[in-house]
Amino acid sequence: MSIPFPFTAVVGQDDLRLALLLNAVSPAVGGVLVRGEKGTAKSTAVRALSALMPQVDVVSGCRFSCDPDSPDPGCPDGPHTPGAFASRPARMVELPVGASEDRLVGALDIERALAEGVKAFEPGLLADAHRGILYVDEVNLLHDHLVDLLLDAAAMGASYVEREGVSVRHASKFLLVGTMNPEEGELRPQLLDRFGLTVEVAASREPGQRVEVVRRRLAHDDDPAGFAARWADEEAAVRARIAAARELLPSVRLGDGALRQIAATCAAFEVDGMRADIVMARTATALAAWAGRTDVLAEDVRQAALLALPHRRRRNPFDAPGLDEDKLDETLEEFGGQDEPDGGGDGPGGDGPDGSGDGPDGSGDGPDGDGGDDDPDPGPGGGPGGQPEPDDGPQGDGDAAARPEAGEAGEGGEPQPAGGCGEQSPVRAAEPFRTRVLSVPGLGEGAAGRRSRARTEHGRTTGARRPQGALTKLHLAATVQAAAPHQRARGRSGRGLVVRRDDLRQATREGREGNLVLFVVDASGSMAARQRMGAVKGAVLSLLLDAYQRRDKVGLVTFRGTAADVALPPTSSVDAAAVRLESLPTGGRTPLAAGLLRAHEVLRVERLRDPARRALVVVVTDGRATGGPEPVALASRAARLFAADGVASVVVDCESGPVRLGLAGRLAGELGGTAVTLDELRADSIAGLVKDVQGSGQHNRRVA
Repeated sequence: MSIPFPFTAVVGQDDLRLALLLNAVSPAVGGVLVRGEKGTAKSTAVRALSALMPQVDVVSGCRFSCDPDSPDPGCPDGPHTPGAFASRPARMVELPVGASEDRLVGALDIERALAEGVKAFEPGLLADAHRGILYVDEVNLLHDHLVDLLLDAAAMGASYVEREGVSVRHASKFLLVGTMNPEEGELRPQLLDRFGLTVEVAASREPGQRVEVVRRRLAHDDDPAGFAARWADEEAAVRARIAAARELLPSVRLGDGALRQIAATCAAFEVDGMRADIVMARTATALAAWAGRTDVLAEDVRQAALLALPHRRRRNPFDAPGLDEDKLDETLEEFGGQDEPDGGGDGPGGDGPDGSGDGPDGSGDGPDGDGGDDDPDPGPGGGPGGQPEPDDGPQGDGDAAARPEAGEAGEGGEPQPAGGCGEQSPVRAAEPFRTRVLSVPGLGEGAAGRRSRARTEHGRTTGARRPQGALTKLHLAATVQAAAPHQRARGRSGRGLVVRRDDLRQATREGREGNLVLFVVDASGSMAARQRMGAVKGAVLSLLLDAYQRRDKVGLVTFRGTAADVALPPTSSVDAAAVRLESLPTGGRTPLAAGLLRAHEVLRVERLRDPARRALVVVVTDGRATGGPEPVALASRAARLFAADGVASVVVDCESGPVRLGLAGRLAGELGGTAVTLDELRADSIAGLVKDVQGSGQHNRRVA
């Protein structure tokens, strides 16, 4: 068994360690969500926490970790004999992103249930995590149906397994800890609210702290046992302090003044519901106990707000979580000064977990390298930085669209040189608007989502089939129908139905899937007029918002000058796509063929990685093709590749000016898709567009 990195050896990351320790002191706080870039000690700190948790007493032989002082009356292994118990360390159970539903909630032996009429139940991870820690790495990538099960268990403190008339219930109260990289996508609001606290972590940019990270990481890798032994005293001290804080916790007084500050803070930041108030109260109480005090101070309330509110405040989907600390201080000052005890010592406030400004090891050093898969020395990372706001100079589309061989029209209609120069500064996106659903025609089998129709593990039952691999959803009627004709030949003599594996039938269900929405955006000079490009970005941003809500993967290909670039490979992080779109420069010629070929290559690679996920290609262009030999013919041949593959597509026609060439409509026909003008790209128009996309896709399949 590998020796984990000691919790007290983690360099820096005071907020992360404090949040984890507060949950160790008071599990009622509700867990921690750790957000941050790779290589920032997220997994290391979480895995190290379990070694600091006090031991738990469990009923001997109980697979569900019942407390001997108050065993679960509905425990499947009960009723329990009083007095028989054992002590063991608190468990930390890891939930893999790709886990099955049966692995999470447990599995029933269907054959024994049908043949013998007994509830033969094998506990899952929710049972293992009872009275311990449930850790979900990359929690934002967890499948929706597993998220639903987690939400139910976290809300009710119990797990329910219902399978074709067989019901099992067991207690499942756990400390939920999740880590995630925001670049890979955000969490559903319902799951986000279930985490008591949230912490943002980042790698230090101080060379001295980074040196200490590497030094400790290498020392642990070379001799894990020796490294752990050197930190044994610090680990024991923190473990003892957790135990002392737990004993003090019931004596901590949360006065009316602190409660008023909590309520006023939650109201000021317009958080939904009352869970934020409750979590803040529990966190402030735990902070006081951790500091060895029996009274909650204003600084405890402030620190609790910084940990409990950022992920709960109302914000737009692409806004990063955070809290206006000036507004927080003003609110606390306005409602403070009441019911405060005299003296009371220094609280932890913004200090480290020991209230001294240092970490548990007293070093006050920077962040640690991760003992898991994270990279201990990440690069600068991040997307492009902020761009200067465009100058509101004269605007105009120009009439370059009517001159195929002329240089591309730049801002104000001024022609740009023909060699791909004349780059314009990025243009701000127009205000986004609500869109209707753009769905892919047909019935897919991709990852669960909320866009297109698909065969999924969850949804309405539409039929039955022989299982391919492990049986996950039994179709009881079809199974009985398959087994019934063979009962006499199998020598049935008792009440039970003689069922064999060949009789089992898998239920087929229909639900919704997530798709890959690939944007192919023309950023050439003919698109560079500010008003038009702002509207284009606003339209794409609107579709990105829709993709965010429907949990799609998105990608962004841009073309300008002499080549096409993959501005964003397919990802679940719609936020990253919005950042790339906002900083998109324009100018130069229009290599339409290059853009289409690059998009086709992106889809080819993505099909190898995720063959079940279907794609919707949205091409945003005026349809022009310039630069190189036979640019129009090359673009036409590239477009026909999409039609041959049956890829659903939409062309957003951005052509403007007094002369319209209709090139975008011609491109849509070659793609096998539908064209819509930029002015028509609104909710009502998109509704008709979806029908056209579905109809054209079905027509293409009939032709093929």
